[in-house]
Formats: sequence, C-alpha cells, structure tokens
Amino acid sequence: MAYWLVKSEPSVYGWEQLVKEGKTHWNGVRNHQAAANLKAMKAGDRAFFYHSNEGLAVVGIAEITKTAYPDPTDKTGKFVMVDLKPVTAMKQPVTLASIKAEPKLKDIALVRLSRLSVQPVDAAAWKLICKMGGVKPD
Repeated sequence: MAYWLVKSEPSVYGWEQLVKEGKTHWNGVRNHQAAANLKAMKAGDRAFFYHSNEGLAVVGIAEITKTAYPDPTDKTGKFVMVDLKPVTAMKQPVTLASIKAEPKLKDIALVRLSRLSVQPVDAAAWKLICKMGGVKPD
C-alpha cells in the first residue's frame, strides 16, 4: 500500500462533504506532477485529506477506490481522476504549523512543495502524522 495526500479547499469541497457523500471523484487536477501522482495511485492506497487555504490541516484519511481514468472535465484529454471514499477523521486536525514544527517531517512534499495538490507521503511520515492526529496508522 502506498500513502498520499490530497488537498482541497474546504469552501469548495471539504472533508464533511466527502463523509456525507460517502465517495467522490477526485477531478480537476491540472498540474502534471499531481496528475502523475494520481496515475500512480492503486485501489486500497490511503490518502490524507488536507484542507488548504482555509484550515491548513490534515483532517481525515481517505481510501482510493478506483485507479486513474480520464477526467471528463479536461477538454485536452491529458488529465485523469481517481475515486476515493472516507475512512476516518483525524481525532485532532494536524495543522501545517505542527507539521513544519516536527523535524522528522521537514522533507515531506507538504513542506517542500506546498502548492502540489496531490503528493506522495512516505510510510514513516504517514505513521507520525497519524500519531499526531490521534489515529492508528494502517
């Protein structure tokens, strides 16, 4: 299993909306590196759900349920989307400030590539962020 982080502005699509709907298509990604990350996802992989711009925190964990397929909102035909569903909310949101304050997380993509909307997360960082959020890692 691989680990990821997906970013969304809560005013556009937040964790609560994903929980209410029970599943969603992760579409609209137009950055080539983020799209490559979507293509690398496998069903069963886990992803932190991160509220960007407002909140700035990991608020939940989602599971990838369908691997990359064409994003119909992309007129060029170059970009893909995946499907995901909620797994669990963080017992306490893990803020960007707390992530940046943790020396063991200084090299993760969220710190180094802050604008990238879909990012890989290594296993050690996954476990630590889960611990910080009060949930058990998979």
